[in-house]
Amino acid sequence: MASKAKHRRPKNSPVARGLVTAGTGGAVLAFPLLAATTAEAAPAHTAATAEVTLTPAAVVQTDTPTTYSVVWGDSLSKIADEYSLSGGWQQLYEDNRDVIGGDPCLIHPGLTLTLGTESASEAPADSTADSTTDTTAADEAAAPAAEESADASASADTGAAATATATTTYADNLDGWIRESLDVMAAQGIPGSYDGILRNIMRESSGNPWAINNWDSNAAAGTPSKGLLQVIDPTFEAYHVPGTSTDSYDPVANITAASNYAADRYGSIDNVNGPY
Repeated sequence: MASKAKHRRPKNSPVARGLVTAGTGGAVLAFPLLAATTAEAAPAHTAATAEVTLTPAAVVQTDTPTTYSVVWGDSLSKIADEYSLSGGWQQLYEDNRDVIGGDPCLIHPGLTLTLGTESASEAPADSTADSTTDTTAADEAAAPAAEESADASASADTGAAATATATTTYADNLDGWIRESLDVMAAQGIPGSYDGILRNIMRESSGNPWAINNWDSNAAAGTPSKGLLQVIDPTFEAYHVPGTSTDSYDPVANITAASNYAADRYGSIDNVNGPY
């Protein structure tokens, strides 16, 4: 059944202004008048226009611009937050230090800043990581060789002593002979000190490597004492240290063999203070 509709617009109903009603068989629909130009309709139209204008600004930007021009009220922190820059304002400052200057708080309108550029400080970090990885891999690869080298060094006795002395240059005098002998002794685990060796040399031969005793009982038995520490041939041969000369007159070989003998019998050449 059709509803009764009013055919005149009531003058005291402001809500009805700007609307036109259409009968729909019992329901009333209200439509805005396209030609409405009253002062009361203007604010609604203006508000709608403002909303449409602001909508694009609210859209999330998917691509960060490569540059930005500073305006009044800007700060590095504000710009970094607005564009979600990696590293924050600190990275933004580093990327534009040559433009901004020494104070990150002082930026003025008109400056053109670069956004999202990888700073030079980040690149070396990746290089360092790669370098560290390569170094670690190289160390791991070299580990088996190092272990083999250590095993070879531990098993070699005479070769180790010869190598130790070959890498150092010694003076061809009493001081050099004693020092070279001490290095050989250290490699072989033979105890003794510079002072202990020197004291006994001065007593036995006065530092003469060619000294020989032809008048004591050893000489009478055909085995005279020889060299700096006056060692007889049987003792020299028994306590000769591999890697040194087999000539008992050789200063280093003589000192080392005599010290080896003294260590075996007295604990160390340092404990010898008289004929031995």
